[in-house]
Amino acid sequence: MDLPSVRHGFADVGDVRVFYRETGPADGVPVLLLHGFPSASHQYRRLMDALGGGHRLIAPDYPGSGHTEVPDGFTYTFDRLADVVEGFVTALGLRRFVLYAFDFGGPVGFRLATRHPEWIAGLIVQNANAYEEGLSEQARATIQAPAEELGPLLTLPVTRGQYEGGTADPALVAPDGWTLDQHFLDLPGRKDAQLALLLDYRSNVVCYPEWQAWLREHRPPALIVWGRHDPFFPEPGAHAYLRDLPDAEVHVLDTGHFALEEKLPEIAPLIAGFLDRLAPARVAVAAGTPEA
Repeated sequence: MDLPSVRHGFADVGDVRVFYRETGPADGVPVLLLHGFPSASHQYRRLMDALGGGHRLIAPDYPGSGHTEVPDGFTYTFDRLADVVEGFVTALGLRRFVLYAFDFGGPVGFRLATRHPEWIAGLIVQNANAYEEGLSEQARATIQAPAEELGPLLTLPVTRGQYEGGTADPALVAPDGWTLDQHFLDLPGRKDAQLALLLDYRSNVVCYPEWQAWLREHRPPALIVWGRHDPFFPEPGAHAYLRDLPDAEVHVLDTGHFALEEKLPEIAPLIAGFLDRLAPARVAVAAGTPEA
């Protein structure tokens, strides 16, 4: 089997240089892969290898993550991350795409969706919460915690624990992910950036009703994939989407927060099948006919 080529580059969004990875057919409807905390676009490397032969996948790094470069004084809030990703989408000329939201990718992606509903051809949600019942007691305590209590979340044991916690077989989780995440976290200024975002996370909970209203109004085709042993976003958060997206496809797997790390062989075919079922809409877009 031929593996796809993965291209790497930067897109200028004002004074931010956004690093991104891209693979797949240039004329395909893109899948915008939005990463989680404390990772970056590298978390999607295996998924890009698995699906890039037939699907266009694009994964940017947020400000404060991975290889993206920001000017001094950048303000780290979820609104600002969404501003930059919005500019990134515009810079790449993406007119319509499938949104893959994981963890922090939920609040970033739903901000994009409510600003530009015409951009969203479909929605893939993987442990990205938008409902009160999808917050564990641990998550609620973290969201309300003061800055001085959040520092341990940025250390190697916790970074590693987010990958291995809740997995059925930790031997299937490569150490490269948490090792690279911690490398970036330990760069100058990065822990301050992530701490600011953790403190701003409560702004996302306030937005839940707005995001739910968007889901009810626009009813995008949706695939919900969830690791049931996620200590932050428990299983009820997956099923909650069915209130607003009753036709969504929901799969709950026996793994943790970073579900792709252990369950890629199960999840990749689900994503491929979902994207293939959107093919008629792709043809309509390519032909300039009205979109479903």
